[in-house]
Amino acid sequence: MPWSSRAALLRDLVLCVLGTAAFLLDLGADLWAAVQYALDGCYLWAALVLALCGLASVALQLFSWLWLRADPAGLHGSQAPRRCLALLHLLQLGYLYRCVQELRQGLLVWQQEAPSEFDLAYADFLSLDISMLRLFETFLETAPQLTLVLAIMLQSGRAEYYQWFGVCTSFLGISWALLDYHRALRTCLPSKPLLGLGSSVIYFLWNLLLLWPRVLAVALFSALFPSYVALHFLGLWLVLLLWVWLQGTDFMPDPSSEWLYRVTVATILYFSWFNVAEGHTLGRATIHFAFLLIDSILLVVTWMTHSSWLPSGIPLQLWLPVGCGCFFLGLALRLVYYRWLHPSCCWKPDPDQVDGARSLLSPEGYQLPQNRRMTQLAQNFFPKAKDEAALPVKGEVNGVL
Repeated sequence: MPWSSRAALLRDLVLCVLGTAAFLLDLGADLWAAVQYALDGCYLWAALVLALCGLASVALQLFSWLWLRADPAGLHGSQAPRRCLALLHLLQLGYLYRCVQELRQGLLVWQQEAPSEFDLAYADFLSLDISMLRLFETFLETAPQLTLVLAIMLQSGRAEYYQWFGVCTSFLGISWALLDYHRALRTCLPSKPLLGLGSSVIYFLWNLLLLWPRVLAVALFSALFPSYVALHFLGLWLVLLLWVWLQGTDFMPDPSSEWLYRVTVATILYFSWFNVAEGHTLGRATIHFAFLLIDSILLVVTWMTHSSWLPSGIPLQLWLPVGCGCFFLGLALRLVYYRWLHPSCCWKPDPDQVDGARSLLSPEGYQLPQNRRMTQLAQNFFPKAKDEAALPVKGEVNGVL
């Protein structure tokens, strides 16, 4: 194996370990905060932290289990028996099992002098699923936890050391998930262009800079009106869920589990943009951007008219200028990315790749696994070449293994 390929495999192994460590660090920070709140007598705050962790974990295990059940029986040759997998997911360990499985497959490929194409494709298959799960976990747990801890800091008028630690780990988790998701989308491109440093930095910054003002606006409103923020979230979430349903998503293996995906996407859309369907992307993105912008402005105006209710001691006058600066800078970087760094590609069916099916032919003749879950999202995210857009493969169902 050439040294460049071996170095790339080693980099992927390091990223896998660091991503898993970031997930565990963020989880540990949340549990630490819950324990501290309970010891201080703030049982409601502790319950909210644990509730967010529990709901996100259950959703993550459901996604992982449904995908494993939908995968062909011959794909994961050395995985644990079905009952053991069910028990692991019941114990909320399914995601960590996938991380261990990815690390083991990556080590297997890296140690081989000349790894087979199937082993390389299977390592990509596992990595793409983990990237998708990590993104879901970010917006189901990390972003809400960051909003909650900021609201608690504003409402109490002080910031404890474990709260700052939670804010730092939340930003670390969000940053890692965004970069890993961008890398995974690029992996699904037919031409597989290298993920440049400039493209990664710009993509990461505009997502983070646009996400921060949204989180800040919701946190300010939550600090002022903690009893009404749930109604605000529920009202917007229902509208976003209806919007996702009207776009006719077809991502999960069956119609009943598709609603789990729609519920998750509606939660993501509450904080940030997420494309779920092909065609008219600019129009949908503009509508969503305007919707969130108007809502965030209303939340900030509410805060400005009632900010005297909050305790003193926190320089609240700085929050609004910082949030506005982040918003305009993020908007400018988003325009730069889509104008010069967002690739167009020609999506052509590859006859040597099937959706997770291992053929019983000889090693020279078997077909390679392809993660059509992430490939479908990449097709939504990256535009097709106008003159070379490929027709879908006959009999292929988008997003279904």
